Amino acid sequence: MNITRLRADTPSCESYVHFNNAGASPAPEPVHQAVLRHLELERQIGGYAAQEAAEWDLAAFYTEAAALIGAETEEIAFVENATRAWDLAFYGLAFEPGDHVLTHGSEYVSNYLALLHRAKTSGIRIELVPSDASGQVDVAALEAMITPQTKLIALTHVPANNGLVNPAETVGAVAGRHGIPYLLDACQSVGQLDVDVRKLGCDMLCATGRKYLRAPRGTGFLYVRSGFIDKLEPPFVDLRSADWTAPAAYTLKATAQRFETWERHVAGQIGLTEAIRYARGIGMPVIEARISDLANALRAQIADIPGATVHDLGHRRCGIVTFLLPSEDAVQTAARLKSAGIMVSVASQGLGRLDYEASELTALVRASLHYFNDDEDIFRFMSTLK
Repeated sequence: MNITRLRADTPSCESYVHFNNAGASPAPEPVHQAVLRHLELERQIGGYAAQEAAEWDLAAFYTEAAALIGAETEEIAFVENATRAWDLAFYGLAFEPGDHVLTHGSEYVSNYLALLHRAKTSGIRIELVPSDASGQVDVAALEAMITPQTKLIALTHVPANNGLVNPAETVGAVAGRHGIPYLLDACQSVGQLDVDVRKLGCDMLCATGRKYLRAPRGTGFLYVRSGFIDKLEPPFVDLRSADWTAPAAYTLKATAQRFETWERHVAGQIGLTEAIRYARGIGMPVIEARISDLANALRAQIADIPGATVHDLGHRRCGIVTFLLPSEDAVQTAARLKSAGIMVSVASQGLGRLDYEASELTALVRASLHYFNDDEDIFRFMSTLK
């Protein structure tokens, strides 16, 4: 697919330029049409009959999602969002009092709240791995912190607010050497980076549809490595995740579908399938390179503004660009850009937020680029910013 024609598949709303697409990407036209077709079918013949008619499309989801991340179809579960997928994996782990969990200051706040919850209810002990000089997780420090009680390494691949790409593959190698389960939050990376679960070495991975994949909200998926599925006990079951084999007995599905529920957003799953197919049609290496080039160009131009500061971290950076201007705060800058039809967001320090813990920063402007952005968008952005 020629990437220069992709803007034609991206809707324009009152001439908005999207620089916050990692938060809620506008859907490509084929995705939009796939969802509309199924909703119209539901309107005409009802939800159950429409689901039966869409059996092939629903099955195709597992093939497409597995191919996207280098997995097998039995390792994929459709889940309504990345947070719920992460929760299903995390709460499926058996912990005992004193068990040790390693994570990093860039961990997503919802994930960290779940860690705190199980510290309260299960007695686990949470320890934050320090950052290296670049701001990414210090892998050597992580390995040195492992003890016989370490039962989980949890890491966010791409944090939401600072452009960082954590060295997830190196962390996976450490987890593999020590035989420690590894849970990776890939909410911001799937659809933006060329993700391969075999190279990453993760046992569990969560992803969403609404961010870089440009799928409908209320869609996502969970990956669980085939050899690890039986080590997880789903926190709840229903007639999709288990078979009722006797009046007082049931059998869990042998695949990752043990984490699914029977009731689901069918049109959304079809839309997610189409969005993954669309991304794979472009090619994830192409998408990754395109987003990286655009983001690096934007960083360089912002840095040329006298007094402006770019606050992205890590040796490797992604399509999320965070910055401050010297003459106004982040909220003012974001409001001025939005008034010109340029959609950005404000990354602000909230209760329990870990990624600003060692900083005096309270808010940053967050511009998140996608492959459908181009040099004209960056020119408009910079002209307004200056």
